[in-house]
Amino acid sequence: MQSQTNRPLSNRRRWAATLILGIAVGAGGYASAAGGNGDVVLARNAPSQYVVKRGDTLWGIAKMFLRDPWYWPEIWHSNPQIHNPHLIYPGDTLRLVYVAGKPQLVLQRGGTASTVEQGGVVKLEPRVHTSPLGAAITTIPYETVHAFMTKAVVLSRDQIRHAPYVLAALNDHAAFAQGNTIYARRLRGPARPGMSFDVVHVGAALRDPGSGKILGYNGIYTGSARLTRLGHPATLVMTSSTRETEPGDRLIQSESELPLDFEPRARSEPVTARILAVTDGVTMIGQYEVVVIDRGARDGLAPGDVLAVYKEGAVVHDDVSKGYLQGVSTFFAPKVHLPNERSGTFMVFKTFRRVSYGLIMEATNIIRVGDRVENP
Repeated sequence: MQSQTNRPLSNRRRWAATLILGIAVGAGGYASAAGGNGDVVLARNAPSQYVVKRGDTLWGIAKMFLRDPWYWPEIWHSNPQIHNPHLIYPGDTLRLVYVAGKPQLVLQRGGTASTVEQGGVVKLEPRVHTSPLGAAITTIPYETVHAFMTKAVVLSRDQIRHAPYVLAALNDHAAFAQGNTIYARRLRGPARPGMSFDVVHVGAALRDPGSGKILGYNGIYTGSARLTRLGHPATLVMTSSTRETEPGDRLIQSESELPLDFEPRARSEPVTARILAVTDGVTMIGQYEVVVIDRGARDGLAPGDVLAVYKEGAVVHDDVSKGYLQGVSTFFAPKVHLPNERSGTFMVFKTFRRVSYGLIMEATNIIRVGDRVENP
């Protein structure tokens, strides 16, 4: 089952350039402004400007300026005079200004100087200076999700049936790790020595919570292997390992790494989903855990979509309104469905046709498999 996120990888090396930019700044300070998806409310104590630092994420910066970070596109001003204006680098300055009474964030590249002229106009003067800025910041913590950007996979039944699989290892190892020589069957077609493969363990079935229909199977990445010799079986060497590889694990050709420079945004169309699985198999899900939900590209989801996580309210017996005493049978007491309570924030970072991977950005209560995910 192929990922639906097929954008070319952005080059993360950029250089500051000579530029001139004029920005009109309105007078006064505003707490909110009408946006395309409702009122955009600034965060309490939002700074007037911020210099981007290494290790920052777009989500963290958006939270610094906005009460609801998913409204970032409503205030981001992408200036066409700046090279790759959608990318933000350490050393850049973000300025909060007001245009026609509405807040906007404007970008000043590192290596430019600014002056404030009469009338509140901020003018960015050219400076003859060129310096490397390093990698652009990512939307979510790269170290948390980088393995899932290329290694997370949802397998279909046909893929499992036809994919090459690990047969055995040299010296009869029961489980294999980095440096081990392994043998695989079904490796044919365009495969050639030197090609890299992800080794994937077939995990639990991902089922639609309503119908019980299988949406796919959770593919658990165990390591990478390089093909050294074709044959029946073929020979490979494990080049990396994150957990033990076993006979029966499948070989999937490695994908190119997907970009992390998407913007957080609120969906305009309603969506309701459920958490199907959590990648580490924990029962209580917290911040920066990677989870799978039962909606995907066919439902319109895309990387950057921000959704809220809700704990479903319990059904209780009202043993008070009719005079029932606590401890006495409540068989005839009316049932009351308590309201759903928000417990966190979720952002999609990789989509497949019927499911999506995402990151729990915030957790204000315990989150579990089966919890609801919907528009904030």
